Amino acid sequence: MMTMVAAAGFDAFATGGTTFAENAGRTALTPVDMEREYRVVRDSYAGPIARARAAALAALCNEWRPDVLVRDELDFGAAVVCERAGLPYATVLVIATGALVRPELITESLNALRADNGLDRDRGLAMLTRDLVLSPFPPSLRDPRFPLPETGHSIRPSAIAATSAAAPAWLSSLPERRTIYVTLGTVFNVECGDLYERVIAGLRDLRFNVVVTVGEQIDPRDLGPQPANVRIERYIDHPSLLRHCDAVVCHAGSGTVVGALAHALPMVLLPMGADQPLNARRCEGLGVGRVLDSAKATPASVRAGICAVLTEPAYRQAAERVRDEIIALPDARHAVSLIERLTAE
Repeated sequence: MMTMVAAAGFDAFATGGTTFAENAGRTALTPVDMEREYRVVRDSYAGPIARARAAALAALCNEWRPDVLVRDELDFGAAVVCERAGLPYATVLVIATGALVRPELITESLNALRADNGLDRDRGLAMLTRDLVLSPFPPSLRDPRFPLPETGHSIRPSAIAATSAAAPAWLSSLPERRTIYVTLGTVFNVECGDLYERVIAGLRDLRFNVVVTVGEQIDPRDLGPQPANVRIERYIDHPSLLRHCDAVVCHAGSGTVVGALAHALPMVLLPMGADQPLNARRCEGLGVGRVLDSAKATPASVRAGICAVLTEPAYRQAAERVRDEIIALPDARHAVSLIERLTAE
């Protein structure tokens, strides 16, 4: 991420809290276990990661003296540092449904961190939503049991913004009329076992183009020779690609889901972990996609799922309703004005 930020023209500072190591190859797919995912938030993000980032950010803030800080909602260490320093901060949500961070699980860990930084206990964890919360998701995608706080503002996700990246030239010369996009994200792509193979086997013989991205860690050649209607790449810019697609098969990651919905694309969802099962359940409730068990999905079930979301109009219509909701949201300029106001106040 340091390299990406610097390439965009910004100063970048290392602030600790590495969450995963580079993986040399694919690993076995483990069954979905939401209790395990909640424990990861408690024992990792609210534990060692929060402590490492708090220490690094405290040093940076003492030296660099920012006027405001914008933090990822899982960067708990940043919230503690800001409160200790009297800095205003904006929280950017990264979990579409809002259902992964459970205060009852992380209160003790975060209060221990607060104590180490000279702060009083925060029984209600007001620190998580203090000052300003920015939600780059359509409101309907959020779980009704976890509404936005009073400080929350919904903004239009960047997935619908214009991009300077051009669509690959070959995209316009694929043999079939309709196109399916397949992705398993940028972390779980290497934790998916043989899921790519099963998905491709289910789609390759249909009368659709199939575009698959596998990430930098996987060589597309590892998935074997493919017919003319299947194209496998490491990476393609999402906005430039999705406008050419008719449906998406994915892992139900927050970014991919909102990208598909921004283009009114119905989905077949194969959640593997993190917030993906929660996103998939919400998408199913909204009627924008079908959910399959990633560990048990067969080529036949993937084929049946994609045929259903492409032939039953209700899926596309539901996705269009969410797309219209996204278009109606204020864009990133509104977020900037809110941050400027926060700083001024």
